[in-house]
Amino acid sequence: MEYTTLGSTGMRVSRLCLGCMSFGDPDWREWVLEEDESHEIIERAIDLGINFFDTANMYSRGESERILGNALEGYDRDWPVVATKVYNPMDDDNPNARGLSRKAVEQELENSLDRLGMETVDLYQTHRWDDETPVEETLKALDDAVRRGQVRYVGGSSMWAHQFAEALHTSDSLGLDRFVTMQNHYNLVYREEEREMLPLCEKEGIGVMPWSPLARGYLARPAAEIDSTTRGETEEHMYDHPYREGGGREINERVEEISNQKGVTMAQIALSWLLHKDWVDAPIVGTTSVEHLEQAVEALELSLSESDIEYLEEPYEPVRVSGHS
Repeated sequence: MEYTTLGSTGMRVSRLCLGCMSFGDPDWREWVLEEDESHEIIERAIDLGINFFDTANMYSRGESERILGNALEGYDRDWPVVATKVYNPMDDDNPNARGLSRKAVEQELENSLDRLGMETVDLYQTHRWDDETPVEETLKALDDAVRRGQVRYVGGSSMWAHQFAEALHTSDSLGLDRFVTMQNHYNLVYREEEREMLPLCEKEGIGVMPWSPLARGYLARPAAEIDSTTRGETEEHMYDHPYREGGGREINERVEEISNQKGVTMAQIALSWLLHKDWVDAPIVGTTSVEHLEQAVEALELSLSESDIEYLEEPYEPVRVSGHS
């Protein structure tokens, strides 16, 4: 396993982060794994040297956090780096169990720590931007959580670059702990983040941990076979994103072509492309298979030439912004 410093924090994380959205309750999403199967993947990830795990309170309405916490219980707590998130609704009957108000942040953090079985979470992230709460209130609540020792670092997820810049400026002007990471939507068929967000992160020393590095599976197999998987058949969110627009179909074909040339999987090519980007620290890889997890780790050893990268990127055209809500 390769390790890197997460942004400017000094904290060392594996070059791949295990995304835990696929661990929880199949009643929430049909492709989600129950606890025993989830533990098998988490334990194999640890065997392979992965020390970075990303979950969220909304994944299976907290079940993902509970499963991750149980899986890590027998390990030295100082070893794993655990990240979770807050923002999305957790209780349809409680209007304060959502958003980024001080009340929501404080109560949902307590709930997350309880499910994880931890006193401190390494990285606490805002899952989305909250238009209904002043950013100062959110940042002060997060700063207080750091000072209480419940959180080590705070980060953000998909938002506009001007919002992220506002949050960083507000933290700096008020002397608050600032966001140290950005978890954003970035892959070979969705590169709109290269326009503003990624240059901003590079300038500010922000750690970048892209979600959906395989475009919800679109880059893991030929386009014609996407619907053959359980997730492809049932995951309506795949079609919310513009993966098939702006040259996406041709990029998919080129990923397949290069994977055949190199004798590796399409997913390994797509992951390797991200790992070749200097502004990316650790892509978040979600999986429901030990085999796919092992293949993802093998992608760390895969080298792409400049001509390979240019060939993969060449068909890309601008697409609509996706993933901010």
